[in-house]
Amino acid sequence: MPRRRPDHAVRQREERVHGREQRSEGAPVIEQEAKAKPAPALPRLFKVPWETIGVPVAIIALAVTFGILSPTFIQLSNVANISRQIASTGLIAWGQTMVILTAGIDLSVGSVAALVSVVAASMIKSQGTLVGILAGVGVGTLAGLVNGFFVGKVRMPPFVVTLAMMSAARGAAMTYTGGVPVFGLESGFLELVGQRSLAGIPVSALVAIAGFVVVYLILARTRFGLALYAIGGSGPAAMLAGIPITRYLIYVYTLCGLLTGISGILLTGRMNSGQPLIGSGLELQSIAAVCIGGTSLFGGRGSVVGTAFGLLLVGMLTNGLDILGISSFIQQIIIGVVILVSVLVSLTKR
Repeated sequence: MPRRRPDHAVRQREERVHGREQRSEGAPVIEQEAKAKPAPALPRLFKVPWETIGVPVAIIALAVTFGILSPTFIQLSNVANISRQIASTGLIAWGQTMVILTAGIDLSVGSVAALVSVVAASMIKSQGTLVGILAGVGVGTLAGLVNGFFVGKVRMPPFVVTLAMMSAARGAAMTYTGGVPVFGLESGFLELVGQRSLAGIPVSALVAIAGFVVVYLILARTRFGLALYAIGGSGPAAMLAGIPITRYLIYVYTLCGLLTGISGILLTGRMNSGQPLIGSGLELQSIAAVCIGGTSLFGGRGSVVGTAFGLLLVGMLTNGLDILGISSFIQQIIIGVVILVSVLVSLTKR
C-alpha cells in the first residue's frame, strides 16, 4: 500500500507550482515595464504653453537685443518711460481680457478713451477736477454699458456693436470740441497721475497695477470671473448650468468701459490736455497684448497674468523700435504680424 504524503508537503508543492505560474504570467508585464522608457525632456518642453515660457523668453531676448543696439533702452529713465507708456494701454487690456474670455471683443476702446479725455478736460476746466474725473469715467462706463446691452440683451455680434461704438465715440469726441484739443488744465491731481512718480515708479503704472490686481481677483476668486470662462467655453452649456449670460455680458462690457474711462483720465493727465484724436491704435495694442499673453480669441481660455506679459512685450517692442527710429507705420505692420502668429498658436491649441 503506497505511503501517503503528509498534508503539509502537498500544500508546499502546490504553493511552489502556483508561484511559478504567477511569475510566468507576470513576466511579460515586468518586461514591458522594464522596456518602458520615460518620455524625452525636449518634447515635453515643446508642450509647455507659449505664454508660460515663450513670452518671458521673448521679453528677455528683446531686452538684450535692444540693449545692445541702443544702451539707452536699458536705462532706468527709459524703463520708467515704458511703464508710463503701457499703463493706459494696460488698463484697457485688463478689460479686453475679460471681454475676450467670453468670446467677444471691444473695438471701441480707443475712441471711447478719446471721448473720455475731452469730456473730462472740459469739465475739469469749468467745474473742477473731481467733477471732471467722475464725468470722464462715467462716459467710459456708459459706453461700455451700451455695448453690453446690445451684445448681451439684443444678441448682436460684439464686432458689429463695438465697431459702431468706435465710430460714434470718435465722432462725438470731435463734435464735442470742434476737432480741437482742450488746453489750459490746472489740476494737480491730473499732473500727479499723468506725470509724477512715487519711489521711482510712475503713478500711472501704480494705477495700472491696482487695476491688474482687481481684475486678477475677479477672474480667480469670484463666481462672476469663473462664469466668464464658462460663457466663452460653451454658451449653451453655461446657460444649462444656470449662469445668467445676459447679465454677465452686460457686466463685463461695462467693466471694460470703466477701465477705459480710467485709462482716458491717465492719458489726459499725461498730455495735460483733452485730445479728441488720442487712443488711435489702443484697440490694436490691447488686443495684441491679450493674444500674445495666451488668451484665446475664441474664448474660454486665458488669464490676465498672460496679458500682463503680452503687454510688456508689446510695450518694449514699440519703445525699442521708436529708439531705433523705425517708422510708426512699420511698427503697425510688425504688431499685426505678431497678432497673426499669436492667433495661429491659439488655433493649434483648440
